[in-house]
Amino acid sequence: MVSTDTQLAVIVLAAGQGTRMKSSTPKVLHRIGGRSLVGHVLATARSLRPARVVAVVRHERDRVAAEIADEAPEAIVVDQDDIPGTGRAVEVALEALADFDGDVVVLSGDVPLLQEDTLSALVDAHRDRSAGATVMSALLEDATGYGRVIRDASGDVLRIVEQKDASEAERGVGEINAGVYVFQIDTLRVHLAEIGTDNAQGEKYLTDVIALARAAQRPVAAAVAPDSAAALGVNDRVQLSEAARTLNARTVRRWQLEGVTVLDPATTWIDVTATLAPDVTLLPGTQVLRATTVGEGATIGPDTSLVGCEVGARATVTRTDATFAVIGDGASVGPFAYLRPGAELGPRGKVGTFVEVKNSTIGEGSKVPHLSYIGDTEIGDRVNLGAGAITANYDDVDKHRTVIGDEVHSGSHNVFVAPVRIGDGAKTGAGAVIRKDVPPGALALSVAPQRNVEGWVEKNRSGTGAAEAAARARSAQKADDGA
Repeated sequence: MVSTDTQLAVIVLAAGQGTRMKSSTPKVLHRIGGRSLVGHVLATARSLRPARVVAVVRHERDRVAAEIADEAPEAIVVDQDDIPGTGRAVEVALEALADFDGDVVVLSGDVPLLQEDTLSALVDAHRDRSAGATVMSALLEDATGYGRVIRDASGDVLRIVEQKDASEAERGVGEINAGVYVFQIDTLRVHLAEIGTDNAQGEKYLTDVIALARAAQRPVAAAVAPDSAAALGVNDRVQLSEAARTLNARTVRRWQLEGVTVLDPATTWIDVTATLAPDVTLLPGTQVLRATTVGEGATIGPDTSLVGCEVGARATVTRTDATFAVIGDGASVGPFAYLRPGAELGPRGKVGTFVEVKNSTIGEGSKVPHLSYIGDTEIGDRVNLGAGAITANYDDVDKHRTVIGDEVHSGSHNVFVAPVRIGDGAKTGAGAVIRKDVPPGALALSVAPQRNVEGWVEKNRSGTGAAEAAARARSAQKADDGA
């Protein structure tokens, strides 16, 4: 068991609105890779095994707090007051750390791509230097919009200046503040109280602690992130999609190294919450989303979306949309199948072309091959339903279930009007509409005598191509009869 770092706490800043997202959803709740932005940040924070995690909220407070509770139940949620700025956010977070003594990592809730090794290295560098404050920086060719890290002639950090407050010379600096810090908690307690709001944005900047610590002759360090893209925040929809692509490329590569074949990484999307076994093959256009699990040797795709599904070993799922469905070992699904929540396909079963299944179980070795709707149904083992099978589960008021026993074979174009039960080994004829229970081993038929109305087309559709073709055929038939 890995022990907790009792000298480490993490503060996650999640109070901002994110106006540049132009969204009714708080910025930190936008999702990439199967998690919200703040969810990714909390996962990274927890990987450090800190003694405390504190999250600061304000905009859409209840929604954000609920997400934090889902992702990190142990996190302490505190509310930022009317005083704006990251400095104030950290200041209120310190109230939840009144009895803590150690180092504090400060993370932004909109920087989702930081990894455990990068943050661990930052903490180690901070402790090795016995620094009062350590800043993570990144080097960018175009640093527009970001705070700049200003160093002295010896390379030590002097201060961090925000874009709106920077001079022309300072705006030319390419080293930017990534918004990730490690502080000795005493540095924060002393210097946050000294910070005002005399700046272009009228905010209490956390970055001002750096200059104050330097003036107090506390060591201040900066560590350049090894991957500048991973250290950047998400401020608009363009950056959201860029972060999603970066995260997905990282996730796909990780699974490839674990023995998964991904034919086209550019069109394959895998959520960080999904789990894949060795020798899985993902074909182009595949999405493996939410907590989907895929068993060894399964083949998924092309053009398939799995959301929260369980796929067994050696199963094949082709051109299929499935949500919260279970697909057994060796089963076959698709092409062009739709598995809705509650669909369960047993081992070696088959759901074929243009088949929709909802809230139903299909037993071992059973097949629904073509053009069918199966809703609210229990199908036994080794059943074969003919093309066009429909379980009519809704009577315009309530839903009802159909139960089909083992070894049942149905004819094509059957409608099973629920509630109805088909006994083991029974058979149904083509075109049957089954409204009553069928005993085991019985043959169910609902056949009306066929009646042909001679001359109907020529009489009722005169002048049409069909009428002319019928007249020609009738004349040819008379000629043959006369011969």
